[in-house]
Amino acid sequence: MRITYNKKNKNCSSKGSCLDFEIQESWENEHRVVTLTAKEDITLRKAYESLPLKTNHHDYYFLNGYQSWTDTKEFKLAERLRNIKKSPHIIAKMFAMSAYGDVNFYRYSIKKSHGYDVFYSKGKHESFVYNNNFDTAYLIIEMIKDRRHTIRVISEVYGLKVKKGETIRLFDYYFFNSFLDGLKSFNVRFPPLNKEKIFGYSSWYNYYQNINEEIILRDLKALDSRFNLFQIDDGFETFVGDWLDVDKKKFPNGLAPILKEIHKRGFKAGLWLAPFVAEEKSKLFAEHKDWFIKDKHGHPVKSGGNWSGHYALDLTIEEVRNYIEKCLKHYMDMGFDFFKLDFLYAGGIQSYKGVTRCMAQKQAYKFLRLILKDKLVLGCGANIINSYGAFDYLRVGPDVSLIFDDVAYMRLFHRERISTKVTLQNTIHRSIFDQRLFANDPDVFLLRDNNIQLSPAQKEALIKINALFGSVLMTSDNIAEYDENKKKILGEALDIFLHASERSYEKHGCYIDIKYQLHNEEHGFTYNTKKGVLSNVR
Repeated sequence: MRITYNKKNKNCSSKGSCLDFEIQESWENEHRVVTLTAKEDITLRKAYESLPLKTNHHDYYFLNGYQSWTDTKEFKLAERLRNIKKSPHIIAKMFAMSAYGDVNFYRYSIKKSHGYDVFYSKGKHESFVYNNNFDTAYLIIEMIKDRRHTIRVISEVYGLKVKKGETIRLFDYYFFNSFLDGLKSFNVRFPPLNKEKIFGYSSWYNYYQNINEEIILRDLKALDSRFNLFQIDDGFETFVGDWLDVDKKKFPNGLAPILKEIHKRGFKAGLWLAPFVAEEKSKLFAEHKDWFIKDKHGHPVKSGGNWSGHYALDLTIEEVRNYIEKCLKHYMDMGFDFFKLDFLYAGGIQSYKGVTRCMAQKQAYKFLRLILKDKLVLGCGANIINSYGAFDYLRVGPDVSLIFDDVAYMRLFHRERISTKVTLQNTIHRSIFDQRLFANDPDVFLLRDNNIQLSPAQKEALIKINALFGSVLMTSDNIAEYDENKKKILGEALDIFLHASERSYEKHGCYIDIKYQLHNEEHGFTYNTKKGVLSNVR
């Protein structure tokens, strides 16, 4: 084990206990705990140690991405993680691509791959690792592509100040040499949540920001009693960040009459907001530039290139917290039941003074939960492990794209890019989290014929995999336009969503064999990850 740290503005390193701190460590029943007690005031940078794990080029390794949208699947040892180094620098800077994921604090290299907080291997050499120290630090599991193929764990404690006499947990994780034993332990540590399944509508993936009162009421009217949620997505506000300014041209009567109609039809009413960011064109950004996180030059920190470009609010500022609370409470008091909160990675886009990025993110999510109380909350663009205990539901992949893998140049972008191809693999491989850390939201299914380039076979794969591996089944279609075949596909998918059990999957190259029980019968199919279509089990 090695610890790097800062003392009196000097960089230091130690392999264990030293003059500046004392290390205590234990292994008990696959449970590894390491504590650090400071003898002097220090600021930690990183701690890491190797795992006694062998590797094999034919084995599969689950590498959990940093946040909701980050590509996540079972990788082979030789596969590389995409990152923005392949994107033109001027484009990457213009659209703030580095803001979405972990490239600003993790150094990518072709000689290693990595994942966060939950890791496993399948094949000749099995393993299962999960972080139990998520109140303090992310656990990065790193595969080093050297002659020894070392697997090591990193405690992401960068910036954590430890005062003289203070004790902190440096590592707290479980490590198993059996996938099934590890999964069993994980399921004991995170018992079933039994969150209600959501079958609903979202306005985003058809109209995007181009919604209005007429469209919303028309699509609401098309829903039948099988649905339990109608959610208004982005586009109701004038600009992102100005949440209390409803666009009068689109919604001349405001949202209250629509909310009343949603409840009248017996559905929960949902609303989309991105509470930690504001776009450049917003009134909030123009009037309160002092409310935003600043870089070392005093400039606001950009959190992404969406809309007119957006910036991250500084949650350590009381006025910022008061503003977010005011906006959320406004819609709570209006009567909304369900809140989809987006771009939440911005809560940890920059580590705050004296605490880790994980601690900052945890506090940010806890803050939202305290405001929203017993309302249903869907997190999106959020760090995975911090979402446990904070959100009822979590998006587990990037946005669905209207073509299978988006246009060619988009594939060079960041790991959090829009892609139906990527999100379907996330949906399958992150299914181990469903109803354990939170209830999984795999994003929408789309069966319509207009404004979409997915083939009929790809649309059928999308709805079936979403129904099988998620606890949220949403669409942005006007289902009044469905023909009999689409109604049949939807009915079959809804049956799977509500009644399927004993789900399992096994990866073989670009194919994933999937099995499940439905009405006491065994069913299955093979998913082709390259083409996005289903076939009979091979």
